[in-house]
Amino acid sequence: MEILILSSLLITGLILLLLEILFIPGTTVVGIFGFLVSLAGLVYAFLTFEYSLALWITGVALALNFAAVWYGFSSGVWKKFSLKSSMTGGAFDGRTSGLEVGMMGTTVSDIKPFGKALFSDELYEVKSESGFIEVGKTVEIVKIENNKIIVK
Repeated sequence: MEILILSSLLITGLILLLLEILFIPGTTVVGIFGFLVSLAGLVYAFLTFEYSLALWITGVALALNFAAVWYGFSSGVWKKFSLKSSMTGGAFDGRTSGLEVGMMGTTVSDIKPFGKALFSDELYEVKSESGFIEVGKTVEIVKIENNKIIVK
C-alpha cells in the first residue's frame, strides 16, 4: 500500500510538472502544485521507508523530474507555440501610386469631410481640407500622406 501511495504522489507531481512545461507554460500554479505534490511524495518516503531507501527514491525522483524538464525544453515542443511569421506590411501599400500633389479630379460623392473622387479614371477615397464639397465639383490634391489623399 505504501508503494502505491508513494508512486501515485511522485507520478502525479511529475505529470503536473510536465503539464506546466509542455502545455500550459507561464501559469506557474500547476508547476508549483506539481513540485509540492512531488515534495509530499518525498516526505512520505522518508516517513515510511528506511533512510537509505528513501534516499534512493529521492535520487530517482529528482533524476526523472530533471529528465522531464530537460526533455520538455530540448524536444522542440516550444516551436509549436512560437510565432514563425512576421508582418511585412506598412503604412504605404501602393494605393496612392500614380497620384501627385496638384492633380485635378472630380468628386463622385459629397465630401464631408470624407468622400469619393475620380482622378485619371480611377476612384479614390479622399478627405476634404476645408469641410464640405458637393458632388460634381472639381478638386485638387493638396497633400498625400499615409495613403490619405487630402483635397481642396
